[in-house]
Amino acid sequence: MPKFKRILLKLSGESLMGKQQYGIDQQRLTDYAEQIKEIADTGVQIGIVIGGGNIFRGLSGATKGFDRVKGDQMGMLATVINSLALNSALHSVGCKSRVLTAIRMEPIGEFYSKDRAVEVLEQGEVAILSAGTGNPYFTTDTGSSLRGIEIEADVMLKGTRVDGVYTADPEKDKTATKFETITFDEVHQLGLKVMDLTATAMCKENNLPIIVFNMDIKGNLKKVLEGQNIGTYVHS
Repeated sequence: MPKFKRILLKLSGESLMGKQQYGIDQQRLTDYAEQIKEIADTGVQIGIVIGGGNIFRGLSGATKGFDRVKGDQMGMLATVINSLALNSALHSVGCKSRVLTAIRMEPIGEFYSKDRAVEVLEQGEVAILSAGTGNPYFTTDTGSSLRGIEIEADVMLKGTRVDGVYTADPEKDKTATKFETITFDEVHQLGLKVMDLTATAMCKENNLPIIVFNMDIKGNLKKVLEGQNIGTYVHS
């Protein structure tokens, strides 16, 4: 039996690149879709927020001369592109899903509201919640925290390229050690980059735990839902 009834799955835009330098790797997209369908078939209600860093990142754009607001708006549109790609991939593997956007852009996606998102989840469809919060100066980490709290998810699952939270970046520091569990306060005290400070503060204040795990290993999503001890559990 799945450990959680309703989840918010946060996916990295960069992970969608696979081994490419830019854009969307079709095999990675298919792998994600198959993993999501596998848990959707168990009856778990799934909300998804996906980043846009494989296409455009507002903050990095601002360092290259883009106006920050315009850059963040471009980043929001990048998340919509990724959401549409994931939606198409889910449909291709027989999983019902729907894109909701924080900015009105029908017919590309339905305009997001909590009530509509919950309705979609209770109908057994995957709800892909795109365009961040709809506001500049907020990351998709913050967007996923906000959406997870709004839809009353039991947990946020943060799928990354690494298998949990470490004392340092394990891709750069081979002496880095992994935490099995850690509190939000410890994350802040140690300056660990689990998510941005706004996102983790929101999760702490609203008691939304986070499990950080490696989504790029096929089957890991199901293992997390089964309660297997992979990844890092971040809690209040």
